[in-house]
Amino acid sequence: MSRTPNFTGWHAVILHRGDSNTERLERQFGLLGIRATRQWEPLAAWDIADLVLVDADQGWDDLLPSQGDLPGKPLVALLGSEAPGRIAWAMQQGASAIIPKPVATSSIYPALVMAVSIHEERLSVAQRLQFLEERVRMRPLVHAAVEKLRAARGLDEERAYLLLRNCAMKRRLTMEQIAASVLTGAEHLPEVG
Repeated sequence: MSRTPNFTGWHAVILHRGDSNTERLERQFGLLGIRATRQWEPLAAWDIADLVLVDADQGWDDLLPSQGDLPGKPLVALLGSEAPGRIAWAMQQGASAIIPKPVATSSIYPALVMAVSIHEERLSVAQRLQFLEERVRMRPLVHAAVEKLRAARGLDEERAYLLLRNCAMKRRLTMEQIAASVLTGAEHLPEVG
């Protein structure tokens, strides 16, 4: 993230029992323009909040909804314990920042910025990984198209691959898209020149 987010209009869900820590959070959120909801029951869905804060000292596994492959929302752990198991639990839930308890107001904004930044980075990496996995899954199409060009035009493997690649570059398509077109007969490649 190259900019510091403006949290005005955001909605935060605080999964924590009411106490002086949540009061400080809610007061500071008001100053930041964040609407806060506090509850101590499982979060139904990620889409009801822009960011989530969770009591990592007393949280349990079903407190947060399943994230699937992509991270749900920016998640901040509220942690007063140094117990390795509680830290590990927060990390398993996807927390990308920690606000130590007792909550100091000066720790809230930096933790939110860090959580949002890391969340955006995780989303970007997950999307890139998904794209690359799709490309790898489609690689057999490229190989089959190269083999079809070799057989049809009497080319060696390198020349057939170059022909396919040049066509993809000219048409601004991926190799996999051109390969699929070649295999279905929809794409007629120019002669090797």
